[in-house]
Amino acid sequence: MSTAIHPNYHFIPAPTPLSRRFRRRHHLPILLRQPNNHLPLTYTQCSSSSGSSGRFTCKATQVSSVSEEEGSSASGGGGENWVPVVPLAALPKGERRVIIQDGETILLLWYKDQVFAIENRSPAEGAYTEGLLNAKLTQDGCIVCPTTDSTFDLRTGAIKEWYPKNPVLRVLTPALRSLFVYPVKLDEENIYISIRGGIKSDAAAEIVFSGKAQPGVTASDVNVDEVKMVVDEGSEGFGFTGKNEIINGKAAIIGFLLLLDFELLTEGEVLLFSAYDIERNRFFFASSDNLIYTLHLSSFQNERAWSKGSLQAEIDTLDLEPEDVITSFDYLMEKEALIVGTSSGLLLLHTVDGKETEVVGRVEGGVKCISPSPDGDLLGVTTGFGQLLVMTHDWDLLYETALEDHPEGELDFPSRDFGSPISWRGDGKYFATLSEESNSSVKKRLKVWERDAGALHATSEPKELMGATLEWMPSGAKIAAVCERKAEKKGPSIVFYERNGLERSSFNINEPMDATVELLKWNCSSDLLAAIVRSVNYDSVKIWSFSNNHWYLKHDIKYLRKNGVRFMWDPTKPQQLICWTLGGQVTVYKFIWVTAVMEDSTALVIDDSKILVTPLSLSLMPPPMHLFSLNFPIPVREMAFHSIKGKTRLAAFLSNGCLCVAELPAPDTWEELEGKEFNVEHCLSESLGSFVHLTWLDSNLLLAVSHYGFNHSNCSSQSSSSEDMIGFYLQEIELACSEDNVPGLVTGSGWHARVSYQNLLEGLVLGIVPNPAKRCSAFVQFDGGEVLEYSSKLGIARRDLNHGETSFSSSCPWMNAVLVGASELSKPLLFGLDDLGRLHVGRRILCSNCSSFSFYSNLADNVITHLILATKQDLLFIVDISDILHGELELTYENFIHVGSKRKQEENINFINIWERGAKIVGVLHGDEDAVILQTNRGNLECIYPRKLVLASIFNALNQRRFRDALLMVRRHRIDFNVIVDYSGLQVFLQLASEFVRQVNNLSYITEFVCAIKNENITETLYKKFLSLPYCKEQKDVQASDFNASLETNKVSSVLLAIRRALEEQVPESPARELCILTTLARSDPPALEEALERVKVIREMELLGSDDPRRKNRPSAEEALKHLLWLSDSEAVFEAALGLYDLNLAAIVALNSQRDPKEFLPFLQELERMPALLMRYNIDLRLHRFEKALKHIVSAGDTHFADCMNLMKKNPQLYPLGLQLITDPPKRGQVLEAWGDHLSDEKCFEDAAATYLCCSSLQKALKAYRECGNWSGVLTVAGLIKLERDEVMQLAHELCEELQALGKPGEAAKIALDYCGDVNAGINLLISAREWEEALRVAFLHRREDLVSEVENASLDCASSLIDEYKEGLEKVGKYLARYLAVRQRRLLLAAKLRSEERSINDLDDDTASEASSTFSGMSVYTTGSRKSSAASTGSTVASRARDARRQRSRGKIRPGSPGEEMALVEHLKGMSLTAGAKHELKSLLISLVMLGKEETARKLQQVAENFQLSHIAAVRLAEDTVSSDSINEHAHTLERYLQKVKTEVPDADTFSWRCRVFLSP
Repeated sequence: MSTAIHPNYHFIPAPTPLSRRFRRRHHLPILLRQPNNHLPLTYTQCSSSSGSSGRFTCKATQVSSVSEEEGSSASGGGGENWVPVVPLAALPKGERRVIIQDGETILLLWYKDQVFAIENRSPAEGAYTEGLLNAKLTQDGCIVCPTTDSTFDLRTGAIKEWYPKNPVLRVLTPALRSLFVYPVKLDEENIYISIRGGIKSDAAAEIVFSGKAQPGVTASDVNVDEVKMVVDEGSEGFGFTGKNEIINGKAAIIGFLLLLDFELLTEGEVLLFSAYDIERNRFFFASSDNLIYTLHLSSFQNERAWSKGSLQAEIDTLDLEPEDVITSFDYLMEKEALIVGTSSGLLLLHTVDGKETEVVGRVEGGVKCISPSPDGDLLGVTTGFGQLLVMTHDWDLLYETALEDHPEGELDFPSRDFGSPISWRGDGKYFATLSEESNSSVKKRLKVWERDAGALHATSEPKELMGATLEWMPSGAKIAAVCERKAEKKGPSIVFYERNGLERSSFNINEPMDATVELLKWNCSSDLLAAIVRSVNYDSVKIWSFSNNHWYLKHDIKYLRKNGVRFMWDPTKPQQLICWTLGGQVTVYKFIWVTAVMEDSTALVIDDSKILVTPLSLSLMPPPMHLFSLNFPIPVREMAFHSIKGKTRLAAFLSNGCLCVAELPAPDTWEELEGKEFNVEHCLSESLGSFVHLTWLDSNLLLAVSHYGFNHSNCSSQSSSSEDMIGFYLQEIELACSEDNVPGLVTGSGWHARVSYQNLLEGLVLGIVPNPAKRCSAFVQFDGGEVLEYSSKLGIARRDLNHGETSFSSSCPWMNAVLVGASELSKPLLFGLDDLGRLHVGRRILCSNCSSFSFYSNLADNVITHLILATKQDLLFIVDISDILHGELELTYENFIHVGSKRKQEENINFINIWERGAKIVGVLHGDEDAVILQTNRGNLECIYPRKLVLASIFNALNQRRFRDALLMVRRHRIDFNVIVDYSGLQVFLQLASEFVRQVNNLSYITEFVCAIKNENITETLYKKFLSLPYCKEQKDVQASDFNASLETNKVSSVLLAIRRALEEQVPESPARELCILTTLARSDPPALEEALERVKVIREMELLGSDDPRRKNRPSAEEALKHLLWLSDSEAVFEAALGLYDLNLAAIVALNSQRDPKEFLPFLQELERMPALLMRYNIDLRLHRFEKALKHIVSAGDTHFADCMNLMKKNPQLYPLGLQLITDPPKRGQVLEAWGDHLSDEKCFEDAAATYLCCSSLQKALKAYRECGNWSGVLTVAGLIKLERDEVMQLAHELCEELQALGKPGEAAKIALDYCGDVNAGINLLISAREWEEALRVAFLHRREDLVSEVENASLDCASSLIDEYKEGLEKVGKYLARYLAVRQRRLLLAAKLRSEERSINDLDDDTASEASSTFSGMSVYTTGSRKSSAASTGSTVASRARDARRQRSRGKIRPGSPGEEMALVEHLKGMSLTAGAKHELKSLLISLVMLGKEETARKLQQVAENFQLSHIAAVRLAEDTVSSDSINEHAHTLERYLQKVKTEVPDADTFSWRCRVFLSP
């Protein structure tokens, strides 16, 4: 059986098929560490026995275009848009090319003189195909899938055979689709294909592979997806390097890439050596029978991970002498051949492809070790005689030297047979060897040699080093060796040396004394160290990581000793380990780092046979520091943590296949466990297999993915029922404990486990997480991102599941399920992070550059409210879950990309700049803790409190009416205290003030809160953006209603009054309570200092009386209270408040306690003391500017102080109403009224002054006041009251008439002339001047004056003629201004388009630069040319901006052609040409008069001209308004004629055309 392989398991293809000069390195090659560097489009063919010769270069962009009619189709395609992909010369007959065009990977090949283009993936292989580059072709025109033997027609893509050799998969795997075939045509130069969908593309094809086809041989070089990868695995992405380890999290296996068995030819034969070909993804093994086995791993990438069957390997035989055996073995990339050393000293170069073996040299003493340099230029060889040889890849010997120093006179070769290893530094500049001491077979020295000259660079001190194990870290920092400590009766340790030979550090591997370390290897990124440790029963592959100066054993894979095991790290993938047994079973592991911080922020760090426990909510202790630890019998490989409803349990899977369970005490008691260690025993259980994934379904139920039937899963005792089980199983494990749990201790024994349900898996499982919305349920993710729900005892349900919400679009090794939504409508939501840093939720991708993520919950109902994610750009984002549910991420979070604008960055509330590069999220403290825990690359932990989370916690506490918790958070995080009132709402808080005081129950906190209250609503200012968040929208309606109420109510005074009353009701009397009440009075707005001093005065009187009043004990001393009041308030204000109480003694005490000089206040107080009481109070009130009280006191002082009273009112005119109320004597009231009238006259309030004068019978002043304000009727009325003579009245009327004419009021002057002067001629002339035509005719006919009627008629005709000319001129101006406006507007739009084409925007300019007319983007005239830079520079300062505004104000109404404001000035001028109400009244009066005088034609003509003008004006204004808001002008639609027709067809407004006479309306 076979299945698709996880995409993370692809081997990164080496670029050597494109350039054979690429040299192998033991560490990660530069080109492979930077997948963003696209491979060059260069074809290289090296002459050999199997390939053609020649070299040429082709770039896809050099393909010339050709018309569709040219060329002939080889495949008969029907495509419409032909894309040239490669030159015809680039595809010689018999060869194939893999290209990428528009994101599609296409294979071009020749078949019987025709070119075919097909998709480079087999439909039978699924998503992770190796490609069809080396697929076989049949005689009937079909292509054969390399792995499934399915065949497809090259011309139609139809399926000819489907899994012909595997009837089981033929049934289980339905044929979903055929092979996609692209239409092809050729011409003399190029090859064209028609891309699917008919979309024409100008993009050049990218050629990713070229070469001759090798049918039947897998080519790993055609992994197009890997070549096109844009994520750098060498960068510090989440989960790839040791630097990114999350709290030293466990290294978890997510599956096996391959598990292959191949049969060895002879019984007893074992595999001794291995080599790896990066280019072609091939393994070579050398056996004890001198056979070489070749495995093409890429040929089996689609086998199921648990398939265990026989694999046929290619076998080559080395023709050696019977007694000669292979002693060393490696692959030379430069030679594309194997280098083999033998015990007889032969150096053989074996070409696997050509099956040829060449003897390239021979050394005396036999070959012990062969080690190529990282760059492939040199080859190091050690011999059995202890000689070191270094030669070039052309077998030229550079130098030869002895490994050991021999005393004089002794032979140059040792008597002992020790073969020193050779280990090169990553850059190849140095290499290290081991040499035995001449007088000891145990002690050895490490020697460091220089590459070029072979000089000895450094030598270490002798040490008991074990065997021939030596490994130089690829980064060059350390050299690892194994120290044997049997003399100390201890197990081996791993010791590290520096290049200078000095010992740097070491660590114990915690193995018994008789254990040996057989092999030691670093991974390519130098962050993981693996070793094979051989003990009595097992061979263990151990993997360590280093952090915080501590070596952690993170993984331990045990094999039975009889099987034996060897391994190597993948040279290009730091987390991929390749193991094989001596019997021929090959296993490829893929590891990922999984965070060791649980959802409740408890860090559980695996370290060998210990789990270090640290609750980060109690202390931020970076591992290896911990609170307490759990000790297990052997190393831990997998663990799961469960904490809910007070039960905290941990399950651990050990490397020997046993399960351990421990029940921990309640987390609130963990502080008592500090420094303790607890032993945990094995569970009593049957065989459980080897766990790959483990999680809790319930407090007594585990769900695990286990595998059976492999060498590394058979280490524990197997039951008879499990011996025949092979593969991966999803199984439930029920737990029971026979021991009682002791409170406060760990229960680590007495546990029983049994498998209650088992289900064979048909797909590769990447992860399992519990379902938070359903008990005993979990989500299981399969390879490819498909997620299915598992229910206890029911298995995996494939129905009733919305795959769009639960499945991912790609495989996500990091997965989590959280509960989101309202409590009653909550649902699970799945998040996943893939290897490329893409964060998925369902099939959506939230973020494409995520490095780590976590979640925050308010803990009220365990519903998640925020997603916390860190990006690779070191930005920490706080994302609202509601934004994810409603799809509002792009606008709010700007695609999680750094905002370049500093202003926008300061205003952004959604992200925080992480201060240290590469820091990762390791945990979140939920609820009121509202913290995010980060771990830096250095290993230390940092706790930050994002403002967004803090406010969310405070808002949540306020919603739940937890005032004390909210107040504590406000104090802890230095949030403005006003948020408690403003978020709750003023009216709501006033009602709950008593509850607030009761909950807080701390007078110091209440005092701090009271002192911070201010009248500003911070939810509309400081925290406005946070309040606009989704979880705060419910509060907006409450705050909107409270905002209107707060306008009428003083917030500070209202809140403090409510707090004061609550203190008096809730808190018993005490000195602290009294001081708190004084605080509320002092902090009121305005401060209620007098009331506060009254309370101090009461305390002082109690002290003076010396009474035994029990209340005295509950009050502070008067001095303490007064000092507290002075500390809160301005001392001068308190002193004045004391004066305001008219208590001179209290004022003196205040002055003394405020440290004032007695010389300053004592004379003043003594002077006041000598005054009568009323005068004292009067003077105090004057000092305090309490003028109303001062007036009352001075009036009460008697008539002798009436002059002071008048002076006070004259200085403070607002006191006149109060003075009239207090003074009852008529003469004195008259004086007050007259003084008040004089004040009003001085203030130019003549109407009010005249009325005031009339009240006090001052008629002459009243007459003068009326005349000043132009009230001629009032003047003449008062003249009647004065009883002036007729001549005086006549004279006064003439004077008023002249004044009114001068004031531009001829109508009113005409009335006086007719009524009081009797001058009809003057009256008619004034009415004509006022254009009161109807009134003028009425008066002329009243007096039967034909001459006056004729005068009125002539004047009206002249006026009509003048108006007709004006309206005609106005009509022309409307057209002129409109045409000018349209031209200016069009020019402005053209300029805007030009700026946009230059990628410039108005947002790039200063606010002052863009004119208020919006006529230009650059601040210049629309008719001038110049640079934006000069314009911006000239308008950059605020002073210049104000000066320009002032100039605009002065020139308002003027239109300057070419000015920036011309466009809007034209529009405003057009609007200002409309008929005013006065003009309409005059026009209507004139029309009626002309009709009365029999001038109907003149009237008709006047109305027609005026109507045309008004209609044109309305149409022009409407046209201008429409085009101002438009980004374009339509020359056909935006015309005056079209708009004029629209206006005419509309129903005219009654007020707009109210002046018209219906008799003259046009039909």
